[in-house]
Amino acid sequence: MRKLFGTDGIRGKANSPPMTPELMLSLGKAIAEHFSNGSSPKIVIGKDTRVSGYMLETALTSGLVSRGATVLLVGPIPTPAISHLTRSFNADAGIMISASHNPAEDNGIKIFDSKGYKLADEEEQSIESIIFSKEMAEGMNGKKIGKAFRVDDARGRYVEYAKATIGDSSLEGIKVVVDCANGAAYKVCPDIFSELGAEVVAINNSPDGHNINRNCGALHIAGLSKKVVSEKADLGIALDGDADRLVVVDSNGKQVDGDCLVAALVMGMKEKGRLSKGAIVSTVMSNHSFEEHMAQNGIKVLRAKVGDRYVIEEMRKGGFNFGAEQSGHIIFGDHSTTGDGIISALQLMRLMKEKGKSVSKLCSVFKPYPQVLLNLEVREKRPLESLEKAQHAISAAEKSLKGKGRVLVRYSGTENIARVMVEGRNRRRVKTLAHKIARAVKSEAGS
Repeated sequence: MRKLFGTDGIRGKANSPPMTPELMLSLGKAIAEHFSNGSSPKIVIGKDTRVSGYMLETALTSGLVSRGATVLLVGPIPTPAISHLTRSFNADAGIMISASHNPAEDNGIKIFDSKGYKLADEEEQSIESIIFSKEMAEGMNGKKIGKAFRVDDARGRYVEYAKATIGDSSLEGIKVVVDCANGAAYKVCPDIFSELGAEVVAINNSPDGHNINRNCGALHIAGLSKKVVSEKADLGIALDGDADRLVVVDSNGKQVDGDCLVAALVMGMKEKGRLSKGAIVSTVMSNHSFEEHMAQNGIKVLRAKVGDRYVIEEMRKGGFNFGAEQSGHIIFGDHSTTGDGIISALQLMRLMKEKGKSVSKLCSVFKPYPQVLLNLEVREKRPLESLEKAQHAISAAEKSLKGKGRVLVRYSGTENIARVMVEGRNRRRVKTLAHKIARAVKSEAGS
């Protein structure tokens, strides 16, 4: 049983277990041991803008170099940039210090292998085993001590790489408002769009170590929507704290449905013959209407567990070059090995230019079935099948939908939160059923 890793690395409150300097020191040692293969591994470390990143970066680095690793420190930079730089520097692994969309008080660790992919469960388990091993507790003497270096041009490397994913196509004529979430992309994202000719209005691009994701970014788009309207921009783009996620609003300030955005991007690829095997990977959260629309256009949808790394695993297994989550993690497999909000935004804006269409017209390709998603805090993640009242409510909801809808109840992989999703053709019924299930879950496992 894993003690540290969740569905997206390690995450928790900064300076509280597991996000403590002591644990990060051990984690650094374990990562170095795991990737050593009898030699001194090279490890890239990046971070977002949280003040706790300095503390965790220092502890990780100490652990790594104590086991002979060479560490390349690239500073604040998006998570997908770490995936790219790990490959670019021919490193053995990459580490991103970030809690993504979580508040500034949290932090986390994401680890990438030498090919830029997030680690599989088995590799995470191996690292955990090393951390809690007798050898780690006793210490390992006689190892060569490594070194750490600051890399000054890492940000520029990623800027050029991202621009190249659309062939340095001109974005002239597009006015875009970018909400940087006071996070890792506060500098690189505006630079990339500006260098390609777009007129950029950047907001929430002044991080102070404490304001990352605070009433801004992918989870809080009200300010972005207002700015798009007041600036008369063509679209607005919201990133999360580590910029691996994209949320889009149209020129009227209305949020674009995630599945509709994905559908527009997929159809753009198919029309150009760039979609491999006529299939994509999505998750269990994607709207059933989305799947119907894809089928009508000859595209098969495979569903994975929630989490972009599970989407990517299915992409790799099947040889597919596109995958996405409804929440905004979009993977263009020909360009990236993880979700990348900036590259996804570039693909969208290039499509706007090529089609001569607005975001709203591009993405009005189908009408999603009404879907209600409720998040509720829980004391503990008791097995859902053991919650009798919840199971009864779920069964009653499925019976009420009569096969013309879906019910999905799951726990978050990174927080003590239960997520209740109900989808169907009647919004009022869907909402009522979702709240009944949520009340049942809360009565048995709620905070």
